[in-house]
Amino acid sequence: MYSFMGGGLFCAMVGNILLVVSTATDYWMQYRLSGSFAHQGLWRYCMSGKCYMQTDSIGYHLGHTYWNATRAFMILSGMSCFAGIIAGILSFAHFSAFERFNRSFAAGIMFFVSTLFVLLAMAIYTGVTVNFLGKRFGDWRFSWSYILGWVALLMTFFAGIFYMCAYRMHECRRGGGPTR
Repeated sequence: MYSFMGGGLFCAMVGNILLVVSTATDYWMQYRLSGSFAHQGLWRYCMSGKCYMQTDSIGYHLGHTYWNATRAFMILSGMSCFAGIIAGILSFAHFSAFERFNRSFAAGIMFFVSTLFVLLAMAIYTGVTVNFLGKRFGDWRFSWSYILGWVALLMTFFAGIFYMCAYRMHECRRGGGPTR
């Protein structure tokens, strides 16, 4: 049980670090614009060695909603993962006052919620980039910040799996498993 929790905690911590780095960095997409290379993240775009705040150059409604939705889901994912890490750390302790509240189950749920949020963020970003931005820029590709977001998704998902396995083992040992 503790090895599952330890593995889950490791995956969650790595996933949370990747979520923060992915959200904060400016390499979600790289492209060529007017003969020079440029790159952009969720907050800024950079051209010719200078970075600028992300604006609604895509068109007000699409740009505003697209950037804000992706940012919000990435931030919510990081917060959910962090809450899961706290619950996961607390699941190593045995507090009699929390006997009815299983912290390993709560941690697993928080990691799955984090996975859902990052999946929504990545789906929105991917869909808009492929269907709109990709057609606007020549010679474009997704970059390493974007890839870190997908790796973070996998890490939070596996953290949830590990914690659910730990919860299941704990319930079976207590005799609280399903009856047949």
